Amino acid sequence: MSFEQVKKVAAEFALDKAIDYVVRDPEKNLLSLLDFAERLASRPEHKETVQSLRQHFKDNPGVMKQAKRLLKNPKMLSNFMRIWVGSSMLVGKTVREQLSKELGVSVPTLIVIDPTAACNLRCEGCWAGEYNKAESLEPELFDRILREAKELGIYWIALSGGEPFAYPHLLDIVEKHQDMAFMSYTNGTLIDEEKADRLAQLANFSPAISLEGWEEQTDARRGKGTFKKVMKTMDLLRERGVAFGASVTATRNNVEELFSEKFIDFLVEKGAVYMWSFHYIPVGRSPNPDLMLRPEQRAWLAREVPRLRKEKPILIADFWNDGEATQGCIAGGRIYFHISAAGDVEPCAFAHFAVGNIREQSLKEAIQNPLFKAYQKRQPFNTNHLAPCPIIDNPEILREIVEESKALPTHEGADSILSGELGGYLDKISEQWRQEADKVSLERK
Repeated sequence: MSFEQVKKVAAEFALDKAIDYVVRDPEKNLLSLLDFAERLASRPEHKETVQSLRQHFKDNPGVMKQAKRLLKNPKMLSNFMRIWVGSSMLVGKTVREQLSKELGVSVPTLIVIDPTAACNLRCEGCWAGEYNKAESLEPELFDRILREAKELGIYWIALSGGEPFAYPHLLDIVEKHQDMAFMSYTNGTLIDEEKADRLAQLANFSPAISLEGWEEQTDARRGKGTFKKVMKTMDLLRERGVAFGASVTATRNNVEELFSEKFIDFLVEKGAVYMWSFHYIPVGRSPNPDLMLRPEQRAWLAREVPRLRKEKPILIADFWNDGEATQGCIAGGRIYFHISAAGDVEPCAFAHFAVGNIREQSLKEAIQNPLFKAYQKRQPFNTNHLAPCPIIDNPEILREIVEESKALPTHEGADSILSGELGGYLDKISEQWRQEADKVSLERK
């Protein structure tokens, strides 16, 4: 057993004891535990992380309420903490850093995988709407990807599609990999009592359920009756202590509603512990640039989300506006990449280009592809991290990357974002946003 593995076993034992301790009296014992964790931390960056987390709890009372909700299912919290600390940080981080030096490319911490492109809904403007719906990863291939991921020190997997719960082998494969943490983007309509029971038993899988806002907006995009089905699913998960979240797509038509106090409070009441926010990107089925956020709306969001984070007991990630936290774009294998149901190895779930397929190469070979190298040598794409994206913030850079790497579109129309009317629109709106982003950045200094 390696030194890192010994540390992992010791950390997992300590975490189990710590979670039992916190469950008895969360308000009192959580801060004491963080004090102890800071004293134990051996690396400066780990101490800083604990200090920041402790201060966040002290400054934001709402976060304590969120922590109490997570403690309702100690098994799930214990699993995710053990995977995060023991597997990903203590063992995986060392493996990833060593391999990054050897290979000359980043080894990411997360992979987004589409087990299937099949879906029981047909949502307007779906980012994955032009993939071939007949495509699915063979269960043996899916299992191989996960095994090879762990060999690279990767223990975090996000699932998308298609609809992950339309993949018949999904939970069986998750059960085979109890040492990994899974999160899925899902429409939520296929999670019944049986699946909810199994998710509670597995306790290493968190669904992020898609919503467009209230019932009228959700049903308009996703089909009549969808909102009511999602509400039932949230109830099933909350009753069983399964940690789940919401996934929303912000457009110029719904952004103020999605980030209203009323809607956030509603998600908290339903039991969601996080909310992932995606800005509408004109890719996939019938791209519509008129749905993209206006620069002034995105600026409003950049100011509003930090306030909501402080006041509401729910974790909110606003991915395109959170570039300061990640030091720019996270795609192209820097922190994550995407494997489609066809096996294409794409830099991002929204950048549908590839130069290789996972059926023809190992995961280790896949992360060394020229498309990812072209990404990584240019990252960050903007000195202002509020404009991190090569699709909607710096489209001229995406054109360079695709040309240099000779990447091919992975479905018909995927390259429409590079030129023509849509490409011209992206040039225009990205320039407008960069000017607005500079104003927001100055406010924060």
